[in-house]
Amino acid sequence: MELRHLRYFVAVGEEQHFGRASRRLRVAQPALSRQIQDLEEEIGFKLFERLPRGVKLNPAGKLFLEDARRILQEVNDAAARAARVAHGRSGTLRVGFTENASWRGVVPDSFRRFREQQPDAELQLYPVASLDQLEAIRSGRLDAGFVNFMPKADPELDQLAVADQHVELALPKRHPLARLKKLRLLDLAEAAFVWFPRWASPAFYDQMMAACYRGGLKSPRIVQEGLNEATILSLVSTGLGVGWVLATARWRCPATVVILPVVDLSVTLRLALAWRRDNSSPLLASFIREVRRSPEVRAVNKG
Repeated sequence: MELRHLRYFVAVGEEQHFGRASRRLRVAQPALSRQIQDLEEEIGFKLFERLPRGVKLNPAGKLFLEDARRILQEVNDAAARAARVAHGRSGTLRVGFTENASWRGVVPDSFRRFREQQPDAELQLYPVASLDQLEAIRSGRLDAGFVNFMPKADPELDQLAVADQHVELALPKRHPLARLKKLRLLDLAEAAFVWFPRWASPAFYDQMMAACYRGGLKSPRIVQEGLNEATILSLVSTGLGVGWVLATARWRCPATVVILPVVDLSVTLRLALAWRRDNSSPLLASFIREVRRSPEVRAVNKG
């Protein structure tokens, strides 16, 4: 039994007439009659009573018509669902992000636009550290991720730069340094620091140390390590010390903390969207296109 047998049967059953059904289907009437006869032979019983003018469904035919309609509707629905997935309008997209990038800018904007433009798709979001995101993307547990420490070249991964985030200093509002109009690295020589551990990002750690050294802060006094920006902000708010954070941290800064630029520190941390090169998901392709259209992303990639 093929789907066309069901379609032909439904048309004849609804029209109760081979001529009208053939015109509706745009199929020659003799061919339609043969298809109905083949169907009845295959299932082993009659579906119609033949009348002088037209046909009439028998009890078995009436029941079969209900089921045939349901089957055809389910097939149509399945095809429509598959088409939405194939064209990137449905399915599931799993995206990771760093917590410090989610407060403002490209990351939250891209999530909002995706939900607006892809209402039939499921967006699963995972707040994950950058290095853990990269591992999850490589293993297929994530489709993509917004990461801070993206390798310059990776044979498995592709990337799109989405933002350059400037490093600034978080300090308690009552700290003496907070009163300076222009804060310089030399001014921080005696300050106690809450610093991130080197193992979290060796290259960025070394970059920060080198920048501080060039500016005269040759040996920062580190009194505590904070694994992430939220921890650093929390410890700074207690008065334990000062700490390096991204400028975007001011959007979720504790009331007792101020974030200030250091005029002779010019260090930026690039935020990138990363994904596996061999991930052929139409939904992922659609998400990447939308992120690429962002004015902020276009500005970062001009150079």
